[in-house]
Amino acid sequence: MKKVGIMGGTFNPIHNGHLFLAEHAYEQAGLDYVLFMPTMNPPHKADMTIIPAEHRINMVREAVKDNPHFIISDFELNRPGITYTSDTLKALKENEPDTEYYFIVGGDSLMMMAHWMDPKTVFGLSTIIAGGREQCSQEQLEEQVKYLENEFGGRIILLDMPLIELSSEKVRERVAKGKSIIYYVPDEVARYIREHNLYI
Repeated sequence: MKKVGIMGGTFNPIHNGHLFLAEHAYEQAGLDYVLFMPTMNPPHKADMTIIPAEHRINMVREAVKDNPHFIISDFELNRPGITYTSDTLKALKENEPDTEYYFIVGGDSLMMMAHWMDPKTVFGLSTIIAGGREQCSQEQLEEQVKYLENEFGGRIILLDMPLIELSSEKVRERVAKGKSIIYYVPDEVARYIREHNLYI
């Protein structure tokens, strides 16, 4: 079976932390490739202003173009309504039943997964790969893994990787204040943001 990672998110904008997490997931889980899948309408960010999907997917395209095992997917952008991971995984599995999916998240998302829409389906149709975040200790993550495995039959891989504390919110704030975002995002993404006057 193919082993395919899914890196979802609004990517508003994509930053180096996303790429770092995806690369470690690819390497440590032995994935064939990682799909970068921008979302259209995520339920947990309904009150946030998100720039048009065209800009977000263009920035992802710029960020991943030089990595042969990173592939961009517009799968969720083409689906109407609120974007739920459970629905996405069901649709992907129907299309490619012989593919094994690995859903890549940060530690903060892992701590919230029991409250996602239909977590049983998410865990039933994918293996979760989680990286650490500053907000969560290793002990908290390991405790959460045990809980999710017992409660939902989850299969979870905790990555061994350094903590990279970057966020799209920090990038947007720096752009709005006229500060440099060098080393926060790939150079091509910084250039795209400048050329299209985003986040100002």
